[in-house]
Amino acid sequence: MPQPLAENLEKMLAAGRDDALLRFSLGSAYLKTGDAAKAVVHLREALRHDPGYSAAWKLLGRALEQCGRLDEALAAYREGAGVAEAKGDKQAAREMTVFARRIEKRETSH
Repeated sequence: MPQPLAENLEKMLAAGRDDALLRFSLGSAYLKTGDAAKAVVHLREALRHDPGYSAAWKLLGRALEQCGRLDEALAAYREGAGVAEAKGDKQAAREMTVFARRIEKRETSH
């Protein structure tokens, strides 16, 4: 069941507002309520609006990971790290690089 935050954000979307921040907020809200699949949809839309949105890349990777879609999560982290690095957002780039390495280690240990 959607939480009040997600419901309010969905109402804003239904009313015609659609931008990277709204989609990021929806993705974050759904991820917090455990609906990673719905989060992925909104985070991909956030990135369609703004491909340079480092935080959306990081959250997309996390949502994909929670869905068990590790190859896609790895790709999101790698692309997001590149985007963050290009923007000078070194902390986000470092974090996504670490998350990508964890997935790589997990995949090689199986």
